[in-house]
Amino acid sequence: MNMTDPVADMITRIRNGVRAKLPRVDIPSSKLKVEIARILKDEGYISNYKLAEDEKQGVLRVYLKYAAGMERVITDLQRVSRPGCRIYCGKDQIPRVYGGLGINILSTSRGVMTGRAAAREGVGGEILVNVW
Repeated sequence: MNMTDPVADMITRIRNGVRAKLPRVDIPSSKLKVEIARILKDEGYISNYKLAEDEKQGVLRVYLKYAAGMERVITDLQRVSRPGCRIYCGKDQIPRVYGGLGINILSTSRGVMTGRAAAREGVGGEILVNVW
């Protein structure tokens, strides 16, 4: 499978896993994906993530989170900036997601962080994902 956008693949796997109410999804690992998983965990959208070694690049195992009655915590994830169309924002243009109910994940010069953290730090960057 030719992979032009590994982050979109990660998001799709998580979205499909949540819709199918799977306990976890496995994603080929990368530094960026681990950072995204870390933010999803910090923000309470997933219960945990683990790095498992395999022969190739390692597997990022994401443990999905559900509220009472298998109500899903993640309603949807959206890839914003794509390899064919990068979306950047300055520190003053960081958009709100779902009226402030969701988060966006930005790749900034200070690393991967939420839009809120980026605004606090006064940095803009590339908007990778919206989650709500």
